[in-house]
Amino acid sequence: MTLSDRFFLGPVFLHGFSASCHLLLLLTLSLFWFFRRVGGGSSRKEDRVDKNALLHYKITLSACLILFLLFMFVCIYDRHIATQLDTGVRAITWLATSAYIHFVFLPSSDRKIPTVLSVWWGIFFLISSSSIALDFLCYRKLGIMEIHLWVLDFGSLMASIVVNFTGFFGKTVEDGSNRLHESLLNEASSPNDAEMEVQRGYGNVSLFTNASFFSVLTFSWISPLLAVGNKKTLDLKDVPQLDKNDNVDGVVPIFISKLESCNSDGRGNNELDATHLTSFSLAKALISSSWKLVFLTSIYVLLSTLASYVGPYLMDYFVQYLNGHQTFANGGYILVVAFIVANLLECISKRQWHFRLLQIGMRVRVFLVSIIYQKGLTLSSNARQGRSTGEIINIMSVDADRIALFAWYLHDLWKVPLQIALALLILYARLGLASLAALAASFGVMLVNIPLGKLENKYQEKLMESKDIRMKSTSEILRNMRILKLQGWEMKFLAKITELRKNEINWLKKYAYMSAMTTYVFWGAPIFVAVVTFGTCVLMGIPLESGKVLSALATFRVLQEPIYTLPDTISMVIQTKVSLDRLSSFLCLEELQKDVVEKLPRGSSDVAIELINGTFSWDLSLEPPTLRDLNFKVLQGMRVAVCGTVGSGKSSLLACILGEVPKIAGTIKLCGSTAYVAQSPWIQSGNIQENILFGKVMDIEKYDNVLEACSLKMELEILPFGDQTVIGERGINLSGGQKQRIQIARALYQEADIFLFDDPFSAVDAHTGSHLFKECLLGLLSSKTIIYVTHQVDFLPSADLILVMKDGKITQIGKYNDIVTSGSDLMELIGAHKEALSALDNTELAKDSSKTIDGSSNSKNNKPTLNEDEKDSKNSKSNESEFQKAQLVQEEEREKGRVGFWVYWKYITTAYKGALVPVILLAETLFQVLQIASNYWMAWAAPVSKDVKAPVNVLTLIYVYIALALGSSTCILIRAFLVAVAALKTATVMFNKMLFSIFRAPMSFFDSTPSGRILSRASTDQNDVDTVTPYLISSVAFTLIQLGGMVAVMSQVAWQVFIVFIPMIGLSFWYQRYYIETARELARLMGMFKAPIIQHFSESLSGSTTIRSFNEESRFVNINSQRLDECNRPRFHSACAMEWLCFRLNVLSSIMFAFSLIFLSCLPRGVIDPGIAGLAVTYGLNLNMLQTWVIWSLCNLENRIISVERIVQYSNISSEPSLVIETSRPDGNWPSMGEVDLRDLQVRYAPHMPLVLKGLTCIFPGGLKTGIVGRTGSGKSTLIQTLFRIIDPCVGQIVIDGIDISTIGLHDLRSKLSIIPQDPTMFEGTVRSNLDPLEEYTDEQIWEALDCCQLGDEVRKKVNKLDSVVTENGENWSVGQRQLACLGRVILKRSKVLVLDEATASVDTATDNLIQKTLSQMFLDSTVIAIAHRITSVLDSDMVILLDDGLIAEHDTPTRLLENKSSLFAKLVAEYSLRSNFSYDKLNTF
Repeated sequence: MTLSDRFFLGPVFLHGFSASCHLLLLLTLSLFWFFRRVGGGSSRKEDRVDKNALLHYKITLSACLILFLLFMFVCIYDRHIATQLDTGVRAITWLATSAYIHFVFLPSSDRKIPTVLSVWWGIFFLISSSSIALDFLCYRKLGIMEIHLWVLDFGSLMASIVVNFTGFFGKTVEDGSNRLHESLLNEASSPNDAEMEVQRGYGNVSLFTNASFFSVLTFSWISPLLAVGNKKTLDLKDVPQLDKNDNVDGVVPIFISKLESCNSDGRGNNELDATHLTSFSLAKALISSSWKLVFLTSIYVLLSTLASYVGPYLMDYFVQYLNGHQTFANGGYILVVAFIVANLLECISKRQWHFRLLQIGMRVRVFLVSIIYQKGLTLSSNARQGRSTGEIINIMSVDADRIALFAWYLHDLWKVPLQIALALLILYARLGLASLAALAASFGVMLVNIPLGKLENKYQEKLMESKDIRMKSTSEILRNMRILKLQGWEMKFLAKITELRKNEINWLKKYAYMSAMTTYVFWGAPIFVAVVTFGTCVLMGIPLESGKVLSALATFRVLQEPIYTLPDTISMVIQTKVSLDRLSSFLCLEELQKDVVEKLPRGSSDVAIELINGTFSWDLSLEPPTLRDLNFKVLQGMRVAVCGTVGSGKSSLLACILGEVPKIAGTIKLCGSTAYVAQSPWIQSGNIQENILFGKVMDIEKYDNVLEACSLKMELEILPFGDQTVIGERGINLSGGQKQRIQIARALYQEADIFLFDDPFSAVDAHTGSHLFKECLLGLLSSKTIIYVTHQVDFLPSADLILVMKDGKITQIGKYNDIVTSGSDLMELIGAHKEALSALDNTELAKDSSKTIDGSSNSKNNKPTLNEDEKDSKNSKSNESEFQKAQLVQEEEREKGRVGFWVYWKYITTAYKGALVPVILLAETLFQVLQIASNYWMAWAAPVSKDVKAPVNVLTLIYVYIALALGSSTCILIRAFLVAVAALKTATVMFNKMLFSIFRAPMSFFDSTPSGRILSRASTDQNDVDTVTPYLISSVAFTLIQLGGMVAVMSQVAWQVFIVFIPMIGLSFWYQRYYIETARELARLMGMFKAPIIQHFSESLSGSTTIRSFNEESRFVNINSQRLDECNRPRFHSACAMEWLCFRLNVLSSIMFAFSLIFLSCLPRGVIDPGIAGLAVTYGLNLNMLQTWVIWSLCNLENRIISVERIVQYSNISSEPSLVIETSRPDGNWPSMGEVDLRDLQVRYAPHMPLVLKGLTCIFPGGLKTGIVGRTGSGKSTLIQTLFRIIDPCVGQIVIDGIDISTIGLHDLRSKLSIIPQDPTMFEGTVRSNLDPLEEYTDEQIWEALDCCQLGDEVRKKVNKLDSVVTENGENWSVGQRQLACLGRVILKRSKVLVLDEATASVDTATDNLIQKTLSQMFLDSTVIAIAHRITSVLDSDMVILLDDGLIAEHDTPTRLLENKSSLFAKLVAEYSLRSNFSYDKLNTF
């Protein structure tokens, strides 16, 4: 019997039947998968939570994968087409089965193996059994059974038994290993306390800490996090902790100890003598602290470098083997094994090398940021004024990052020469003396790279400098956006930022074009070196054989990296040196003198503060000193008042007691701890309770007493979230009085011995000021030592000691009654105060109202007021309940899920509507085609050996190669420059849109958005769009085209490559999608948690005096450490996830490369041209790198495209109404009368918040002065904001001279009004630029305004007069002087409507009187609306409006209101008058 007699038993039929069955299963699984996806099945992340695990799952999956590998091997090895087709289909089917089990069935809620798989496994068992029976009974006798077929059939049978066993017994059971996943998901719950404890333990440890050696080698330890990322959207709580050696607590002590040992003047005990710190000692400490990792990575680098040259070296041997020349026995097998082992070794060593360098870089960054932060808290005033906040933040963000980035270049200094030496050795072995030409060409390219690198470095530095300047201005503008909008200056300052950006773009353009040239050199280098080398071979008569040519080409490609890297490394060394210099110079800055204050233990002396012959100066180079001849003693428990005119040195006196002012001579002794309340409130981002507790443990009784004393209890009850209300940046959503009272509450809650108050009562109304003074200074702090600065003379009699200051000296000292007649300085202040009260009959008013204040009589009048307050409070609460509760400052909006295609489309079509994209793609495609053609030409045209005749002569060979090389080089040059052009245009358009959108955003956006979020987009995200994103998009397209070309070359040699390539590429893309779900969210978390570090640092710098005064430096350092760790957790795991992906992609590439090698080595001689086969292997050597590069580029692009997403998000902010409405523009002389008419005005800050103004109706007569008074938080400032349309009313309107202000443009309105805001603002620049930012006035007019606002003499004293420098935030001017400068602005502008919002709160009474007279003269015909807590400032008003809880309680002339002794205004005046005429010591006896 022959097989021809029984067709159905023939191998062809059986192979066809087997293939058909497998194809049918493949189709069925595809349909199952499709319907599951369409039906929602397991596609939703929320539904794909691992609750169970399959019993024997690993065995099942392993059996399926073993079958895949077995069938793949036979497909490659066997020569019969029927066997190849059958085993190829089988391989794909079993790979699909493995994928279906792992990715579809396992995450589903099904509890049993799918029926289709159980049935199939039964069928497969029958097929396998039948095959074994036929092998024994039929094929063995016919002699057609080869060894590999026996292995195939026996392996199939054994595997079928295994899968049938698991299919029969397989079910889903609880798996304890899932606890880790559940812990990460925060979904695990158990009634068992012990089990819950175990689960909590998983959440508090690092995955990396507990990883085994094999897990670290393969990065499997991060798999649980990736699994979680594919089941839910990651939050920070889902990201594991850092290893103890990578967090701040583990890193900083080691670095500090190394820095001490490297610094010759180290003093030990974790203290550094920073004045002698050098860049070298800092660099030495950074390296020595991580020397173990540095040594380990050097081994990995060496292994990776050696392994990368194995392929080029063996290439000639492989081509000769394919040509039939075996150098040694079993040469083919040995070569294949050598190729594969080298490939895998390179893969493992490179991944570990990158991972460990990441650790080094992260540790370096952690240490540098920590030490910069600690240094920032100890800077002296001189050092602080010499460095702006923006500059210090740049050192933290830019320089620290650059030094950390140098970790990637750490080994290049020795690796690059080694790579070049190895390449030359290979070339010498293959091409002899022509290798010298390759060496010369390589050095030539490097020499070209050096000037390019220098220019690129120069342009980058200029770019960073211009970016720093822009960010500094942007930060200042964002900080003062309210005043810009009130003044109508935002478009002017927008133009300023635009100009700064133009300068930045100018450098960016040069940098981008230089980068394009560098890219051209990078890709052109191998071509140039190859042309020179092969040309030299032709001239020297060295034969060009295909094996040697291919070996040389492979070497040139490897040589490409060191040629490019060496100049780049040198450039990086220079940049890092610059950053180290900047950092070390910052760390060497002068710190606060530690011996300024002699601190004594608590209770060791009866003297709390003693100052002997003290001379102090903020700037030691200036004469005279800021403070001089200071002598006084304060006993424990004394109250000391400090008074004097503006700029007399009152705040400096408090600062010198705290040790903030450099000491020239004298002694300060301080016994006990201190608490400090600054004149300009410093409020942290966070809730109100956190600001008051300030790190202390909650004591409810004490906390309530403090709130009561600071008049905060009632207001906190009204707020929707009470003391949990989140405060906006710098307390933006609080009134000035509220901020000051929170500051006072913070001081009161501390267990301090000495309290220093810097005029905190100016920001509150008279009643609240009286309450604070009585309840705080005379009540809770009655037994404490207190020094308080005040401009309010009425608080002086209560002091045990009064210090009167003038020109930096104490001119009078003593008790009130003792010094009131002994000198002129105090009498001047008292006289000015009495003059302010001269309009009132103080004695009678005080007499009539004294009982009312005390509350012992006139209860009839008091009760309605109290009831009304209670009613308003209840109304506020009921209003609140009508609206959804929501904090003003919300968590940063964060996109979730996959980045939408619209983001990519938006980006690539922004520049010239995407017209350059097809041209760039065409250039890239042509480059790849021409490059392949040139290599193909050399492989085909060069003879395999000397005894084989070449198809063409040697000149034709070299000429054609040069022509193709020039063509490909031209294409890459075109592509590089077009990418640069498109990138510049896109960056410019996107920045301008975002900037305009931000500047036109309503003030509510800035109130609810911390500036750190905006700055993050304007700096980090914009930098990505400028210099990273365009090249990543180009890289993705380029690598995909390269990969396509590589596969085309390999498949042209053997189409069977596709059998492996298709599933491998499919698996690679699946890995990419699996990885990106986690990586994308980690990248977003990194973006979110980067801004809080900068914001906290910025806040700490601005509040460093307060932090030091409370001795809270260590707590703030801990907060910084915590935020660093929070930022580094997603950063570390994101980078590790990338290594996880790269490792797996490298392994897949190695499998594909191994398949190609095995296939080529098994081909019979003569079937394929050895040169072309060698070319395929040459390309295969780069397959590992290229496939990884493709996926890495895709992943990195999706991570970085988030920057585009974030910028687009801020390019679509809802804007304010139009600046100008052309169809509704007022006349040029509007407003001519200045009459302001409020009609049923109702205002709330947001739709979800209660009404602040509740239906105001009144008229401010034109040309008259109207004073607005009321308790803190009554709505005074809100009314002003509504007048300027910072907030638009929800009901009602404001009409000025017959025009509804809501019908005209914002610019037309605001430019016609003037305001002196509650918070005095000065910009960095000069005196001239601060008074006249729009450059509209002459110097004479500016001097006139300065004289009017009492600053003329002060400015004339300065060397540069009007060009005198004003530092950041006007820090070199006192708060009072800043307020006077704001007054100077409105005097210059002279608008018809002037608003004074606490315009003189920070000046003394005498200066206030002069200002009021000046305003009366300068704005005689103007409508003046004055908000004042100092009652004397509104007594001369024509009309007075008293606001109470958003309603007009009283509205009349001051005289009429005072005539009615029961009016609220009369009571306020009486209160103020009484406070001014009687000592609080006497008041306590009532």
